[in-house]
Amino acid sequence: MTLSPTSSPAAPPLLERREAGVLHLTLNRPAQYNALSEELLVALQRALDAAATDRDVRAVVVGGAGRAFCAGHDLKELRGHPDKSYQRALFDRCSRVMRTLLELPQPVIARVHGIATAAGCQLVAQCDLAVAAEDARFAVSGINVGLFCSTPSVALARNVGRKQAMEMLVTGEMIDARTARERGLVNRVVPAAALDDEIASLTSAILAKPAAALASGKRLFYRQLELGVAEAYELASEVMACDMLSNEAREGIDAFIEKRPPSWRQGG
Repeated sequence: MTLSPTSSPAAPPLLERREAGVLHLTLNRPAQYNALSEELLVALQRALDAAATDRDVRAVVVGGAGRAFCAGHDLKELRGHPDKSYQRALFDRCSRVMRTLLELPQPVIARVHGIATAAGCQLVAQCDLAVAAEDARFAVSGINVGLFCSTPSVALARNVGRKQAMEMLVTGEMIDARTARERGLVNRVVPAAALDDEIASLTSAILAKPAAALASGKRLFYRQLELGVAEAYELASEVMACDMLSNEAREGIDAFIEKRPPSWRQGG
């Protein structure tokens, strides 16, 4: 594995913390504004793969240490390897992380403060949900250094309108948190001091729901987006028919009819 010259061997590139069913993953390269080095991408992939099969993890929160969420790829590391095979492997590694976020059964929330630029903005867009501090700023800024943000455009164009996405891509200009919310890039914007409380409120709402239903719904949501309307309805009808026979649906509907709170077992 090739490490960035700016990486500290004493500091892990990714911090992990569990709290009441929530896995908090913190990008931990604050001196580099949490740029996505190869080492960090490997650590993030490993953590997500482990979470995918961990029934105790009900939600995942991705944040950044220090003054920023994520400034994109580590450009010094990329320039240090001027061969296509390395570049392709690195971008494939990043794309795998992004796809894993989609495939993870648990909802994933981006906790955004400071800047989220280039692949950092991609990471926000690829998470299922995003909560931003009022001071957060977003850009797909690769064009400013002569590199169109092609891979970030995949997630960006699936979250915001095409013309808004293209404007961000061709200008590289920053947008503020409220504009990001208006365009659909983030769900909520709060004062920086309230960011953790807002994340806790959102994760509490998720933890109150049955994990199996959330996993099935998330899987269907992303699959149907890639289909035509008729195919999407066909798939959704099949999933709903199957889910109606689940223990979670039976308990939830019976509880509704009987006017009592549902009793879902933890993790299912």
